[in-house]
Amino acid sequence: MSVINNYLSKVLNVPTEKINLCSLEYEIKKVPKNTFLLQSGEICKNVFFVEKGLLRMYSIDKNGKEHIIQFAPESWLISDRSSLYFNEKSIYYIEAVEESEVIYLNLDFFNKLVEQYPDSIERSDILVQKHVKSLQDRINSLLGETAEERYLKFVKMFPDLLLRVPQWMVASFLGITPESLSRVRKELARKNFIID
Repeated sequence: MSVINNYLSKVLNVPTEKINLCSLEYEIKKVPKNTFLLQSGEICKNVFFVEKGLLRMYSIDKNGKEHIIQFAPESWLISDRSSLYFNEKSIYYIEAVEESEVIYLNLDFFNKLVEQYPDSIERSDILVQKHVKSLQDRINSLLGETAEERYLKFVKMFPDLLLRVPQWMVASFLGITPESLSRVRKELARKNFIID
């Protein structure tokens, strides 16, 4: 079973026998590394589901510095919700960090899903609430935790990403400089920290 089919079945409660019908409503694309799925100034038209690979969403401030908002590895969704739902120009970029297989889901996909499978609306609502909670937790973490605490949370949330992305991207996600990240890693190594 593909990653999206597993997601539809287990997460959104779509009956197994109906999953193939859902595939008629989405488009899967191979996305080369460093390809943009969304750029600042565009209106986002899709939610992107990562079947294989890795995407990132980031903004660029007035000084030209990147700020990574989200990583999306396999089985994660990523989108600029403000642009998608309110038809606003995006301030974000969504880019493939690795060669990826991405499923493009438009709003009609979710509307039809809810129409045909009413059980999925409750599950979908729970997912939205979890997403909001994770955003609140991330804001709180950026405002109130040390760089070391943020790094340890990152390792726990994304255990394999340290091997898949350059350190400057990790630092950007954590809201610190690469030099600060290097100091955090050295201090943890000094304390005999073992990533498990």
